[in-house]
Amino acid sequence: MKRERFKPPEPDDPLCCCGDIDQQRENCCCDCEELDDACQRLLRGETDKPDIISRFISLFADRLGLPCCAIGPVRLELSVLPPMVLLPGLLRVAAINCLLGVVILTALPGLVFWYYYVTHRRKRRTQFFLSLALFSLAYMYYLFLTEILPRGDVSNLQLVTATTSMVLMLISLVQTKQGPGFVRYQAQGVELDSSSTANQSKNSHQDSSTSNKISQSNGEIEEKERWCPVCRLVRPPRAGHCRICGTCVLRMDHHCVWINSCVGQANHRQFLLTLLLFLLTSFYGISLVLRSICPRQSLFTAMLYCPGVYNQYSTALCFTCVWYSFVITGGLLYLFILQVINVSYNVTEREAQIALRNKMGRRRYCGLVVETGTYTRGFRQNWIQFLTMNTDENESPFTDMV
Repeated sequence: MKRERFKPPEPDDPLCCCGDIDQQRENCCCDCEELDDACQRLLRGETDKPDIISRFISLFADRLGLPCCAIGPVRLELSVLPPMVLLPGLLRVAAINCLLGVVILTALPGLVFWYYYVTHRRKRRTQFFLSLALFSLAYMYYLFLTEILPRGDVSNLQLVTATTSMVLMLISLVQTKQGPGFVRYQAQGVELDSSSTANQSKNSHQDSSTSNKISQSNGEIEEKERWCPVCRLVRPPRAGHCRICGTCVLRMDHHCVWINSCVGQANHRQFLLTLLLFLLTSFYGISLVLRSICPRQSLFTAMLYCPGVYNQYSTALCFTCVWYSFVITGGLLYLFILQVINVSYNVTEREAQIALRNKMGRRRYCGLVVETGTYTRGFRQNWIQFLTMNTDENESPFTDMV
């Protein structure tokens, strides 16, 4: 027997899920019909809805009407839970034995890359990588305060330096998250449909030269190439459409999963600053921990050989966290080097991928550099242009739209 769909309460019904129907009728705090659909799909065990549990939690929070700083109901995304639950447990298990540490620290990056492949293929936004980075930073700092600081090997100046660098990195991350600079809708009566193009060609001057006609046709071809059918506008030069964010970004570089946002004209400099501060904070924290648990070894040899580190569980946990931090720092160091090289050649990651796909660029230095030769002006001028480029969306002269 097929279950009947949940129906909204009739006027004669005394109560709704929110209480008195006469008082809550027009301002109901939940969507009963959508919540019932979510429950039915969950009971049937449908697998074609990847966000079924996330939607169920969101709708359940809506039904409870929990406030969140006067912004609205609490919405919990399921992707933020695995780093908070699995990361401390995996690191503590890895600290039991050296072999377990090697296995877990080898498998953990593989799981992260697998999740990145799944989300990137489905073109979905996720808070997993941002929550993983933030929670890793918070957990490492917590262990630093509870395990390393009581040993007495860290001075007050070193503690203030590490804390200050972490706070500066978080401030830079917040500024990076404010937006990459989106292409604004500024109507100026520009129409790009076929009828307007035909009327414009009929009203064109007959005495125009052949060179003007060729340049006009080239401009129309370039304009059509920059036309975004999703946002219904003509993208300015070097702008691109992000299929994950669903909008066009000024001077788009790439969509970074670690900040869950695009990197574009408005936040590219801040993105580089965030990476630099994170690398400096991470290397400084790793050096402080290694000097505390392996005082007789140099920093380079202590990473590979630290005798007696597994004799105590606290030192083994700190040593495991050092290797975990080193793996994360190594990945972000590669990203930082790649970004510095791209800025030096005045090419974005999007332009490099397009040039390779169209066979218009060439790789150099083991594939780290992709030369397109389109916007480069030399090393010095490229960096001057990058450091002085406009980041105000309201002042950008990109106005073509339909």
